[in-house]
Parts: sequence; structure tokens; C-alpha cells
Amino acid sequence: MTQLEAAKKGIITDEMKIAAKDENLSVKEIVELIAKGEVIITKNIKRNNIKTVAIGNKTRTKINANIGTSEDICDINLELQKLKICIDYGADTVMDLSTGGNLKEIRKTILKNSSVPLGTVPIYEIMVNMAKARFPIEKLTADEIFNTIKEHAEQGVDFVTVHCGVNKKSVEALTAQGRTLDVVSRGGSFLSSYILKTNNENPLYKDFDRLLEIAYEYDLTLSLGDGLRPGCIADATDKPQIQELITLGELAKRAYEKNVQVMIEGPGHIPLNQIETNIKLQKKLCNNAPFYVLGPIVTDIAPGYDHITSAIGGALAAYYGADFLCYVTPAEHLKLPDLEEVKEGVIAAKIAAHAADIAKGIPYAQDRDNEMARARKNLNWERQIELAIDRKKAKTMREKASPSVQDVCTMCGEFCAIRELKDIIKK
Repeated sequence: MTQLEAAKKGIITDEMKIAAKDENLSVKEIVELIAKGEVIITKNIKRNNIKTVAIGNKTRTKINANIGTSEDICDINLELQKLKICIDYGADTVMDLSTGGNLKEIRKTILKNSSVPLGTVPIYEIMVNMAKARFPIEKLTADEIFNTIKEHAEQGVDFVTVHCGVNKKSVEALTAQGRTLDVVSRGGSFLSSYILKTNNENPLYKDFDRLLEIAYEYDLTLSLGDGLRPGCIADATDKPQIQELITLGELAKRAYEKNVQVMIEGPGHIPLNQIETNIKLQKKLCNNAPFYVLGPIVTDIAPGYDHITSAIGGALAAYYGADFLCYVTPAEHLKLPDLEEVKEGVIAAKIAAHAADIAKGIPYAQDRDNEMARARKNLNWERQIELAIDRKKAKTMREKASPSVQDVCTMCGEFCAIRELKDIIKK
């Protein structure tokens, strides 16, 4: 029985109790939200001893961090270090996007070492296997797709990105649109190419019920991928993107009816003035299902700083109702991220999510900020560092400054505004 099915029947699972406590909601509220498909709990039935994570309406904004090998850089120990950094700095989930090395063994190792839910993109493995075997894309079969997804589920993967909305209709809209940057999703590009070369329908769309059977068996959450998401500001909110979203809304309803948990993935690159529209449109078309956004990135001209462009967009998206932010690292658009870049990406996304939660009035979201304010008023530097998202960085910067007067900083020194007024008020 899936979490969704249990909620519909009024059955309270252990995960629901944990989620209610973590989110400062009543168990009744959590059960009702899950039953409506507005909240999901991403946990494969084969997984034990992992953090319970609820994603969706009225819950804290969650963040995901991507790790994984490539053909050029394949070191499982490096990926395990990235995994640890992601978890230590607050990622709620992690996705393994590996495309280099023994993918099954890499996935097995990451699953074994991950204390948070793990997601994958099974089409990546299919692409890699076909490339190694030198099989043309025309030889792609439905069996290969669904057998690979089942293998991921059997290993214990908690959620999978599946590009079911890339179908003949959305690809037709793509070719008619004449985009500035075509398709930037690897899965979306692969399946679009398959449709255009074979004139066959995408098996993930055509045989969606087969996918639902696998997902139901393992309580595998389906993250309905935005394979035609805009990859630049010029293509934001265009016909291919919206046509795919319409399809995803229809598929999300079918998944709900089959008691399969589902969330919807969203763009991508969006200018600030279109973020609210995108969020409201998704919620309306997809029955308020949890919305998982990459960024969004709000300008295309900042390679090396896209953790910042995405944090700007992510904070606004979450404020308007996005539930799940996929981190973006400074290496986005440039290379595979290293350890420090992974850390910076997680922290930037965490800041965006937290800022949105404060603005949305999520219960107790502001408590840590209030505590920080008190520590600053008291010039309690040790406590300020304890409350910082990146304690190590804050401590290093504080020590590096070596202020001559220990209760202030080198910015203000003897002219410290807090100390000056505090002393006067005290008198």
C-alpha cells in the first residue's frame, strides 16, 4: 500500500506521524494533504533508516542536490564526499545523475550511504547503455525503458524523473515554435529525437499505465520531468513548455487515481516577472501537486554565479508556491561541480528556501532568525556562528579579522552601533 492509498483510506502510517511532527502540522492535516495529492512522502517501500521527507502544500520548502559521475570524471569516493556535504549542509534529498562507470554499482553504493531519499533519472542509464552498444536511437524499446525503471525501484530508489510529457504533440509544438535554444534536458532531447526519427510515440507516455504499475508496487514517487523546459530566458513560458505541462497535469491525475505519488518538475530559465504565472499555472493544471523547480535561473549571463541566479529565482518561486527547489551550483553550464561548488549550491538553495518559508509564514520558520537577532544584540559572536548556515565559513571569517576589540567586528570597531545604543539604553 502506498502512502497515498493509505491516506485516502484514513490509515496513519509511521511516516505520516513523523512528517506531521517535523512540519508542525497535525497528523490529520498531513493525512488530508497526502490524500488530496498535495503532499508526498518520498520513500520506497524497500528503504529503511532514511529521513522522512514530506514535500508539498503547507510544508517547509525542501531542496534537492544533484551528484553523480560523468564519462570524464568517474570517482565513487568523490561522489560519496559530495553526498556527505549535501546532507551535512541541509539537502533534504539527493539525486544520482551518474553517466560514467558501473551505474548499477554506483547507485547501490550511494543508496547504501544516503540517509535521505534518493532520486534518479533512469533514461540516463538507457542512453549510456545504448551509446556503449552503439545502438541507434531507433532501436529504443519500451521493455528497455520499463525494465530499467523497475531495476532502479528494486534497488530502493525513492523517486525517479520520467519525461512522460515529451510526446508527439509537445514535440510538434517544439518544432513549430523555433526556439532560441531548442532543448537542454538530456532526457527531453533524447526522447524528442526518438519521436522525430521514428515517428513513434514516447513509450513513457503511450504505456503510462505500465509505469504506474511499477511505481505502485514500490511506492516509487514519479517526478514528471520537464523535458521541454526552457533553457534560456528567451524561450520561457512558450508553447512547447506549456503543452508539456498540460500533458503532465493529465498524467498526474491518472497517477493519483492509481494511488501513485507524483510531483511535477518545472523550468528552468524564467525571468522574474514570469515566475508567479508559471507557479500558478502549474498548480491549476496539475491539481495542486507538489512543484519541483530547477532554480529557476533568472538571467543567462552569469556562468560561475548561477547558484546566485537560481537562489534569486528559487526564493521567489517558493514564495509563490513551489514546494521543492533543485539546487544549482556555480559550475552550472560549465562543468561537473567539485566539492566546494556542491557545498555552495546547497547553501544557496537552502537560503532561498528558508527566505521563502519566512515570507509564507511557515510555522517556526523565523525562530532561528529571531535567535540570531538576539545573539547580535548581545554581541554574542559564538552564538551567531552556531546559528549560521555555514558555521565553518562564519567562524573562519571572524577569526581572520582578528579584531582588536573582541566584542565588535572590524567593520565598525569602536563605532559599533549595537554596542553604543545598547550601553545607553542600559543606563
